[in-house]
Amino acid sequence: MSTYVMSDIHGSYDKFIRMLEKIDFKDEDTLYIIGDVLDRGPNPIKTLLKIMEMPNIIPIIGNHELMALECLEFLCKEITEESIKNVDRNIINNISNWEYNGSETTLKEFYTLDDDTKKEVVEFIKDFSIYEDITVKCNDGVSRRFLLVHAGLGNYNPDKDIYDYSLYELTWMRGDYFIHYYPKRKNFFVISGHTPTQLINTNPNPGFIYREANQISIDCGACFENGRLAAIRLETDEEFYVDDSDI
Repeated sequence: MSTYVMSDIHGSYDKFIRMLEKIDFKDEDTLYIIGDVLDRGPNPIKTLLKIMEMPNIIPIIGNHELMALECLEFLCKEITEESIKNVDRNIINNISNWEYNGSETTLKEFYTLDDDTKKEVVEFIKDFSIYEDITVKCNDGVSRRFLLVHAGLGNYNPDKDIYDYSLYELTWMRGDYFIHYYPKRKNFFVISGHTPTQLINTNPNPGFIYREANQISIDCGACFENGRLAAIRLETDEEFYVDDSDI
């Protein structure tokens, strides 16, 4: 039985399936996906539907799922005079912001679904976790605690409990890799995505998993040219990668 963490698939369905094969993902294993299944890549809804079939995958919300939720329910409504009257500047701004951040592929696939499946998709996204706090007994016999969150701990304060952070702080604010989160907590690690490791200036291996203090950053730019989908197995600390050459 193994515990895996993955992040920022962004519609890279073929890489996602290849990764499941590479890690030999079994029914007794658990996979946490820490946000951003949707947008940018070619098959975000296809990826999401696959995840919906697999009860041993636990998705955590990212900023792209939040943007989708702000728009999809409205976009599912029948266009009537009444619905048009209810369009306000907030809805327009949300749709515009999502479009700017890569909604095109998500919407293209979403509109091919029947009405019942559309509703199931929206309800499924609503049930995404905000974060997961788990303890894993590793192969060296040491139990380690992992806080899984999409972006990091924005506006970090050591006296601040995780449930005191806002959704914006957890899903939008980029991690500060010079901070050691909760240094008094032994064997405690924060795993995040959101910021492609290619963009972390202090990363000696851009495009691969980045570790600094007790932070582990695993967004390796799967949907970008020459990007990788990354996964980590918590029991053994093994890293796995899938790039374009693997599919």
